[in-house]
Amino acid sequence: MSLIITGFILIALAGAPLFAIFGGLAVALFTRDGIDPAAAIIEFNRLASQPILIAIPLFTFAGYLLARSNAPNRLIRLSRAWIGWIPGGLALVTLLACAVFTAFTGASGVTIIAIGGLVYPILLQEKYPQRFSLGLVASSGSIGLLFPPSLPVILYGIVAKTSVDRLYVGGMLPGIMMILFLAFYSVKVAMPLERIKFDWGNAIASLKEAKWDLPLPFIILFGIYTGKFTVAEAAAITAGYVLIVEVFIHREVSLTKQLPKIMRDSMILVGGIKIILGCALAFTSYLIDAQVPNRLFEWISTFIASKYVFLLLLNVFLLLVGTMMDIFSAIVVVVPLIVPIANQFGVNPIHLGIIFLTNLEIGYLSPPVGMNLFMASYRFKIPLMRLYRVALPFLILMFIALLLITYVPELSLGPVDFFFPKDVPVTTP
Repeated sequence: MSLIITGFILIALAGAPLFAIFGGLAVALFTRDGIDPAAAIIEFNRLASQPILIAIPLFTFAGYLLARSNAPNRLIRLSRAWIGWIPGGLALVTLLACAVFTAFTGASGVTIIAIGGLVYPILLQEKYPQRFSLGLVASSGSIGLLFPPSLPVILYGIVAKTSVDRLYVGGMLPGIMMILFLAFYSVKVAMPLERIKFDWGNAIASLKEAKWDLPLPFIILFGIYTGKFTVAEAAAITAGYVLIVEVFIHREVSLTKQLPKIMRDSMILVGGIKIILGCALAFTSYLIDAQVPNRLFEWISTFIASKYVFLLLLNVFLLLVGTMMDIFSAIVVVVPLIVPIANQFGVNPIHLGIIFLTNLEIGYLSPPVGMNLFMASYRFKIPLMRLYRVALPFLILMFIALLLITYVPELSLGPVDFFFPKDVPVTTP
């Protein structure tokens, strides 16, 4: 077995794609144990039969469509007109706009380029310190990952076999708390600055301009949190609504020239995600059959007996993972190993999911290779080492929020208990 794993590690270092590593490992290890390698293919069939799977292409398509339209500009103008007058108003605009946009696109780098590129010059123009402005834009790129319709939440639910609906509800308060921590800091920094005067004419004009975009987040939040429709149904509503608004009402995306390319680009991403998911689930199936998580738990339990010490070490481990891997790879690589171990320590699966995703959210901003830092460095032509320094205050605040999320499980589980009956199981079939 060690020779097989060593061989695939060398193949990975040579640049082989992630799906080939997982799929090849699953087939090789099943064959070594005398099990028909068709067992790996069975996982693709199980994946295809999951109703939640349809949400991935629909949400991805909607996110790509929003990114190619003028929706980010309208969102910025609307937020600035209505809350730009309060202390730190423009910083709050940045936080809210980035959170909403990241939730829909699921891609932090896209948020920094699309929203950050718009607000960074305005922040400087309004006399916000450059260090603060850079840190704010870089850190805001991932703060919406816990909110619907965030794609990483769906992927985590599929891999961990945990209810996506409940994950979205469980992420509501932690996500809001993360934004509030950064918002209080932003207001403190901006207190000496001159405020933008509120203008009713500008506010009403911005509201009229965004009248078709504004209802979408509220429709999704209301539908999912009240149980009026499932995540898959929310995805269909989102894709259909965005298509009608951007193509036929605003006419910012050409039906014949731009739309086919957007569909192709978004489905290329979806195809890659689904291939990786299928191969990862096949590898996970082997790990479970070989009782690898149980053996890991037995080894870990010889050193750690406390659930709280386990959670602390888990956070340290996941923060390191977040600095080295993108969130999609981390989900398919790490989740199958930690979920069974966390269950043995009595960690609620919904709580574990929020802890995991929050860590990866912070990992986007963590040196040395946090993706947000690289994207901000590329977009604003700022040396990476300088971004390490400006990101530090935001990292500290996000880490404090992470500790509260970890050790106050009611933040995640309270809303779940409120919106869903106690007797409903938290795992999907």
